[in-house]
Amino acid sequence: MFLVVGLGNPGKKYERNRHNVGFMVAERLRASNGLPDFREKFSALFSKGDSFALLEPQTFMNLSGDSVQPAAAFLKVPPSSIVVVHDELDLPWKDVRVKVGGGHAGHNGLRSIIGRLGTPEFVRIRVGVGRPPPGWKGDVADYVLADFDAMERAELPEVVDRAAAAVEKVVKDGAAAAMNALNTRK
Repeated sequence: MFLVVGLGNPGKKYERNRHNVGFMVAERLRASNGLPDFREKFSALFSKGDSFALLEPQTFMNLSGDSVQPAAAFLKVPPSSIVVVHDELDLPWKDVRVKVGGGHAGHNGLRSIIGRLGTPEFVRIRVGVGRPPPGWKGDVADYVLADFDAMERAELPEVVDRAAAAVEKVVKDGAAAAMNALNTRK
């Protein structure tokens, strides 16, 4: 059993933000795998299938670990079987990469999860949103909390599909196989 966590912020205000791409991937996985509707559990939206459970923490990004840790404990899932899908500033727009462990790189959702689990050794599906463009008015937080622009919205379904496929590859074949298949430059 894997616990797949899509990171984001709850509420209509945030649903189209770059920071919510994890929620978008979780919703795609639920629909494409025929999992039950999300229900409230673990301060999150939760759905469980045969090989993985989905979690969308409703705690706001900075407290994601407060949802992930109790869900993992309930499911008896070790950190190595937790897959966190999140936005990644350090990857160009549309890049999807698989990583195991490492730091939080300033991502407050990852920081919270690492703090609550006591380890960074979980799988991450990193969805590239890029850095703010030249001339961006505001800081990085404003950028990730902004909605995708028109060009990005047009390309977003394909990016979400690739990230969902990356999760499925991890669940089916393991993180190492997923990294070998998906992190190779084309």
